[in-house]
Amino acid sequence: MRYAELARKTKETEISLKINLDGKGENTISTGVGFLDHMLCLFSGHGHFDLSLECKGDLSVDSHHTVEDIGIVLGKSISEALGKRESVKRYGTSFVPMDESLAMVSLDLSNRPFLHFEVPFSTDRIGDMETEMFEEFFRALAVNGGMTLHVKLIHGKNNHHMIEAVFKAFARALKEAVSIDSSIQGVPSTKGLL
Repeated sequence: MRYAELARKTKETEISLKINLDGKGENTISTGVGFLDHMLCLFSGHGHFDLSLECKGDLSVDSHHTVEDIGIVLGKSISEALGKRESVKRYGTSFVPMDESLAMVSLDLSNRPFLHFEVPFSTDRIGDMETEMFEEFFRALAVNGGMTLHVKLIHGKNNHHMIEAVFKAFARALKEAVSIDSSIQGVPSTKGLL
């Protein structure tokens, strides 16, 4: 079982997170940001990752610290659960439609963090979350998870559908990348190191 349990406490947030990359999609999530809870439930369910997450943040300021710090802890926990990244497929790509929206996520568990995020929102909030925070979330996750991550909305009009397609595509791409391939001996790199 590839599992990690992390906690992070600052003056802005207090986070505890447990993840099982070989789970069934079971989750208990409480971030204080309802829309982010919804997206992380989708991530857990569509990636079949078991996820337990509790965050208490300074939401009286705004959601920035909460969202970014959750990205940090989630990224670190994925990296820890992967261990030496031996025998993983390494790459994952997924196209996911959500009604009129279509999103593509492609990633590499390369240990070379990078984010390209191309999602043109037409509103500044979805529910109780600022739309500009989605890019901050994925950047924190990519940097701390050691991922090269490309997120692109191919088309869409409804902002809820757009970001929902992105989270589902991310979950499916990550599930593919972390999958074990028994034909791969050691790490999947000609350099011998990720």
